[in-house]
Amino acid sequence: MLCETRTMLAMLATLTRVAALRRTGLFSGWDGRRGLWTGRPQSGAGDDTRTWGPPFVGTESTYYLSVNRNKKSIAVNIKDPKGVKIIKELAAVCDVFVENYLPGKLSAMGLGYEDIDKIATHSIYCSITGYGQTGPISQRAGYDTVASAVSGLMHITGPEVACLSHIAANYLIGQKEAKRWGTAHGSIVPYQAFKTKDGYLVVGAGNNQQFATVCKILDLPELIDDSKYKTNHLRVQNRKELIKILSERFEEELTSKWLHLFEGSGVPYGPINNIKNVFAEPQVLYNGLVMEMEHPTVGKISIPGPAVRYSKFKMSEARPPPLLGQHTTHILKEVLRYDDRAIEELLSAGVVAQHETH
Repeated sequence: MLCETRTMLAMLATLTRVAALRRTGLFSGWDGRRGLWTGRPQSGAGDDTRTWGPPFVGTESTYYLSVNRNKKSIAVNIKDPKGVKIIKELAAVCDVFVENYLPGKLSAMGLGYEDIDKIATHSIYCSITGYGQTGPISQRAGYDTVASAVSGLMHITGPEVACLSHIAANYLIGQKEAKRWGTAHGSIVPYQAFKTKDGYLVVGAGNNQQFATVCKILDLPELIDDSKYKTNHLRVQNRKELIKILSERFEEELTSKWLHLFEGSGVPYGPINNIKNVFAEPQVLYNGLVMEMEHPTVGKISIPGPAVRYSKFKMSEARPPPLLGQHTTHILKEVLRYDDRAIEELLSAGVVAQHETH
């Protein structure tokens, strides 16, 4: 497996395949840190974003150009033990190590958190995944459009709300004006919501292998070798005809049937959930993303919890939002070290107020 590693004076190494880590490294590089980025050498193609077009400038997609400045690139085959050794050597001299492979993939190659922690105890190891490291659907691939669907955002907004970095680059680099794509993507096909018999399913095929898998699942194998759809570039050019074929097929089955067929395929997919279904998702329940707490006046309340997880400590017990001035006396005494007399004078003068709870 060739991976493309990009490096940033605190130095950051990203072991990446698609766009999530591109932006991580991009933002980190803006303040002068060095970024390293690893990519797949044997394929000759590097990460998927290099093929996400048109528009292209020469052989480079503007999507790729929009999210990969401030970096240096090294192509390393991490299926070769010598390649693994190089990545470990890079990790040992970096301050941050970021990857976005499916959970368990890098551990199997000797590049998981435990492996890197042994040789780089000083560094931060960050893993970006679609659904987390563990849980019933942790092995599913994830793209931004799928996250918008499964999280309920697309149920509220309709067409996807997205970062404009590559849209802006399309204009600045290629003078290509933006269009309204709805849930679709201007540079990737297929990558959108499809109507089913009873709802919608979002599917994103970010490379040729994923497109072939989609065709097999839909029982449309003839599309795989069709000269009009052999590459993403061609699929974008022939978008209208291809999407018509796929849409007609998706409408023939219930969403639940498609979810079953896509399970384990490696293709990013997900239903457009309403909010009720969001909080019934097995992964949401597994990850404890709903936090319950007792509010002093309204009783038990539930709010969404943080999605980030840390290895060295657990999340603290959630505390409810405070009433106005609920902790005035506590902060003055415990944080600012005011004595009781000074606090009483401030309260009496109306400089501060303490909310009394019962």
